[in-house]
Amino acid sequence: MKSAIFILFLVIMMISCTSGGKENVMTYTVARGTFENTLTIDGYVEPLRSTTANCPPYIEGTVGFLVEDGTYVKEGDVVCIVEVAELQTRYDQLKADYEIAQVNLTKAEADLALRYALLEAEVKTNEAETQIARLDSLQLKYAPPNQVKIKELELQQVTIQKNRFEKKLEALKVIRQSEIKMQELKVQQLANGLQTARDRLEALTVKAPKDGLAVRATNWVTRKKLQTGDPVWHLMPLVNLPEFAGMKVIIRASEADYKYINTGDSVIYTFDAMPGNEAYGKIQMKSPVGQQHKENSKVKFFDIEASIDSVRTMPDPGYTANCRILITQVKDTLIVPQIAVFEEDSIKVVYVKRGKKFDMQQVQIGISSPKEAVIAFGLQGNEEIALMKPSSSSLRKRVFLPVDSTRNKPVNTSNEII
Repeated sequence: MKSAIFILFLVIMMISCTSGGKENVMTYTVARGTFENTLTIDGYVEPLRSTTANCPPYIEGTVGFLVEDGTYVKEGDVVCIVEVAELQTRYDQLKADYEIAQVNLTKAEADLALRYALLEAEVKTNEAETQIARLDSLQLKYAPPNQVKIKELELQQVTIQKNRFEKKLEALKVIRQSEIKMQELKVQQLANGLQTARDRLEALTVKAPKDGLAVRATNWVTRKKLQTGDPVWHLMPLVNLPEFAGMKVIIRASEADYKYINTGDSVIYTFDAMPGNEAYGKIQMKSPVGQQHKENSKVKFFDIEASIDSVRTMPDPGYTANCRILITQVKDTLIVPQIAVFEEDSIKVVYVKRGKKFDMQQVQIGISSPKEAVIAFGLQGNEEIALMKPSSSSLRKRVFLPVDSTRNKPVNTSNEII
């Protein structure tokens, strides 16, 4: 019906452009029918229960390998490999830094050990010199006072050197411990970073969490099944392992459509891959949190889950479903095309054909959709109304609704000639 109205509108435009200047206004006969306000959104079929292998957390990359649809996999089999060039580069750099830090630690340990050994040798040499000086001083009991004095001074000098060497040795121990600890801490930090990078790299190889039939997940951007080279990110589904006991439909609605859809709304499905196969169901659940259309995008889509209650042939997981959601339905009511409703001085009017002329009739609109409107007051049915605004010369009179119908207009029952 709606497509027919659109064709009529095109015919109107063509007629309005015909030559000769004679006005030929197309009309529509008002009739009672069922008003439906619907939204048509694409979705995809999913099993009621399934296990999903997701993209690793905090990852943004591309699909390098993806298992083929319908492949039977066992737990632990590789189902997807995500490629992230920056992560591999980071791992290679950390590995090089770690190896350099290990070399620096070994070199620092060796250098400090050498310095410590040399200082210990100096301490031992000093001890030997001290012993010799003491022996010499014992042999000078009967030597001249000057020589005794000289030997005593030499012994004092050796003792001073001994104290200095011992202090240097203690200081070197502290320095050695501090420098080695700093190098060891750096090596440990790099080892931790390297392990984290290694774990993230290993996580890029996504494995099957259980035995089952692998089904590629739907790309959030293209709404088609994932392919090699597609971008993926944080926890995005990659492969599903379904249980085939039952199916549902996941509808990804924009924010604009999401607010009009309610739990319990009826849905009619058709499937591109199964012509003639029609299914029926209801909206079961609305996700309260939207997902980004793509990484860092401000556009959000909301997942809506709908049941498949009756179907001729149950579709396979991953099939695209065309979902016609019935938001509002009113049976046995007067329906007119939106293009036949006009606004004049802040009121809604239609132009009713009376003979060769038209009356401007005020109407009150009930619920409406972008293409149709329900007439609450102003028409009885079977009237012919214009699908385009007639010229002033074709107008006969204006007819207003009583005040108790609109409740926002003064009483005006005159049939004023225009």
